[in-house]
Amino acid sequence: MQLEPRAQTLLKALVERYIADGQPVGSRALSKISGLDLSPATIRNIMADLEEMGYVASPHTSAGRIPTPRGYRLFVDTLLTVQHIDEQAAQHMRLPSQQPQKIIANAAQMLSSLSQFAGVVQSPRRESVFQQIEFLRLSEKRILLVIVDPRGDVQNRLLHTDVDYTPGQLTQSANYLNQNYAGLTFDQVRARLGGELRQLRDDMGKLMQVAVEAGSEAMAEGDDMVIAGERNLLSVSDLSSNMSSLRQMFEMFEQKTGLMQLLEVSSKAGGVQIFIGGESKLVPMDEMSVVTAPYEVNGRIVGTLGVIGPTRMAYERVIPIVDITAKLLSNALSQS
Repeated sequence: MQLEPRAQTLLKALVERYIADGQPVGSRALSKISGLDLSPATIRNIMADLEEMGYVASPHTSAGRIPTPRGYRLFVDTLLTVQHIDEQAAQHMRLPSQQPQKIIANAAQMLSSLSQFAGVVQSPRRESVFQQIEFLRLSEKRILLVIVDPRGDVQNRLLHTDVDYTPGQLTQSANYLNQNYAGLTFDQVRARLGGELRQLRDDMGKLMQVAVEAGSEAMAEGDDMVIAGERNLLSVSDLSSNMSSLRQMFEMFEQKTGLMQLLEVSSKAGGVQIFIGGESKLVPMDEMSVVTAPYEVNGRIVGTLGVIGPTRMAYERVIPIVDITAKLLSNALSQS
């Protein structure tokens, strides 16, 4: 629903004032900060209309009003004026090229320190495709599985087997997998192996099955995340005001499943996304918002990062922090 200009101006003024001090905003305050030459009665009428449309609400303890999730959504989508990063903050926004995992940890810490909330970075998703597999016999019934992906990254897995395989058998098994399945995902290999293993000797087929399962697990381990600054949220009264809120918040950080799902959704949308609690089912708390952006490696989106904070956050300041950090992380990882 399109709001008329006066209603937009009043809603923008109300949200900005509420974000700044956390107190319900009354008509008298709005008449001073909105810049509109309107009578108190006119302002009250417009605010009553906004409340009826679901953009603001009246707490029982006050005559003033606060924004609802719907009001926040309209604000961030159409009324928000995003700030530029000031020079002092920009000087701290550096992600020097080093080990990828260190770059990711530094990015999460940067998001946290600049926003004063929690920063989260989803680690780059690994392609479950393998380019080459090797088996190295370490001792009786202990084999090292070496997996090389198309980018040259190497994953190792220790296999404990029921059979003491000879070096010749290990070479034969590796050659079979490399010649027939290189360039496929482990799921594809698993599906194709099922019908073909009957033609192989039982012991060799069993080894290949174990290798495929272990390889699939190894490649999936890249789908993790780094979180920094969770303690910052303990000082945000909106999020830590009661034990129920605290429990929800720490369950989110401990389980990570819901947060990972949110980051996955964000990576498909492209650009900065804002998930507002009470509106998005992906955010576990009404009082929480997550601002996210995808990042790339060599032009391909491989993960998402973001800031986790209260719904009552300064979006105009957090959005450019998230946007620029995503660009810096993309550049650093592409050069590492």
